[in-house]
Amino acid sequence: MRVLGIDPGLRTLGWGVIDVAGSRLSHVANGHCKTTGTDLSLRLLSLFDQLTDILHRFQPTTAAVEQTFVNSNAAGSLKLGQARGIAVLVPARAGIDVGEYAPNAIKKSVVGVGHASKDQIDHMVRLQLPGVQIAGPDAADALAIAICHAHHARSSDRLQQAITKGAS
Repeated sequence: MRVLGIDPGLRTLGWGVIDVAGSRLSHVANGHCKTTGTDLSLRLLSLFDQLTDILHRFQPTTAAVEQTFVNSNAAGSLKLGQARGIAVLVPARAGIDVGEYAPNAIKKSVVGVGHASKDQIDHMVRLQLPGVQIAGPDAADALAIAICHAHHARSSDRLQQAITKGAS
């Protein structure tokens, strides 16, 4: 299984790709999509084009995106939601299933606690993907999202196997 993790952002969208073979995780690539300017439509188009290119280059079989939370700045939350829409749309348009995870669930899955700092996330991603060169905090978050999705997918597979075995 090849997982694309996406940390949505309007100025910087982090992405990370990992391969999963049983319980073994391996780093494939990571980076960020950057936008500039004030024209929202052009920034969203730029994210769409960059993320589409990443999908074509790395051919993930599944994807995962961080859910957004509403903060006190409603306008900022709305814009982030639009970037998140691109993050969900691009893989879905390619026929790839997209998992969605709350920030605390991602942190708990990767670090072990739901309120981990950016430094703790970066550290644990480096431990789980030895030798990885991380392009920045947004890419570290995206790799954490991919790792979280891999853990949940393995658990789901084991549950499905147990249900199938029990029904036999």
